[in-house]
Amino acid sequence: MTQKQSASPWVRQHQPKSAADVFGQDKAIAGLRSFITGFKPNKKKAVLAYGPAGCGKTCSVYAIAADLGLEVLELNASDFRDEKSINSVVGNAARQMSLFSRGKVILVDELDGVSGSKDRGGVAALTRLISESAFPIVMTANDPWDKRFSSLRKKAVMIEFAPLSYSCLQQCLQSICEKERIGFDEQALRGLARHSAGDVRGAINDLQLLSQLSRRLTLSELNELSERSVEEGMSSALIKVFKPTDPAIAISAFDNVSEQPDRWFLWVDENVAREYTRPEDLARAYDAISRADVFFGRIKRWQYWRFLVYINALL
Repeated sequence: MTQKQSASPWVRQHQPKSAADVFGQDKAIAGLRSFITGFKPNKKKAVLAYGPAGCGKTCSVYAIAADLGLEVLELNASDFRDEKSINSVVGNAARQMSLFSRGKVILVDELDGVSGSKDRGGVAALTRLISESAFPIVMTANDPWDKRFSSLRKKAVMIEFAPLSYSCLQQCLQSICEKERIGFDEQALRGLARHSAGDVRGAINDLQLLSQLSRRLTLSELNELSERSVEEGMSSALIKVFKPTDPAIAISAFDNVSEQPDRWFLWVDENVAREYTRPEDLARAYDAISRADVFFGRIKRWQYWRFLVYINALL
């Protein structure tokens, strides 16, 4: 395997191109497709797709849109927490026709990120915009039952994405192994599926990590993964930092890395310019690194390791 291949996230490489490629979510896919295709007569203009991390919520939206020839405008809710930003970004998208007059789906991903102490009218603004939208809006969340989402639940069709069964996960992993020409023992592949507990994204990340150690997946490699739970290589952690599909994954990227925190900064700083090319993205990234470094300085001075949670969030 070349270094370029190992650095490219398999979760992106093997993202479903069609709804038929999505494993184990037939009922949710059918409900989501029905909502999008029948949008005009619907009383409700939004879907709240919910389920645990890594169960296929976001990729299903893209897969269905591809089947229907629709554009997806994805917005991460954690970036738009206040009323002004919600209105300016989501509001414009909800009213303007797509490029080349294609239909579109507005995806408000990771709704959990819009709540919390930093929410300054974001949920209320999003609730109003749903009523005004000329296009279907799909919101995703891990936990939709937060009381702060009550107004959104009233406006949305609720569609559950269940954790994937072990058999579905195993089929998915086997398909990737065949495409990547990775050998595998049936028992090891089954064990990896069980180890992932329904999280297909986590399972694919683990498979990619193991493929860097050996071109054949065996129980020996799987046992090592379980024992370390996983003591990840820094490259795997950086994939989670720079290519996250879930904020929780990015925040926990360094949880099982053996490197000390001062080394995290060096690795992130060395790679940030390779991942971000737009000046505004680089500025935000370096600002986050700078603020994380302030907390690390306080840890070293005061030995107050609870500040590590802020470093994880910022990096």
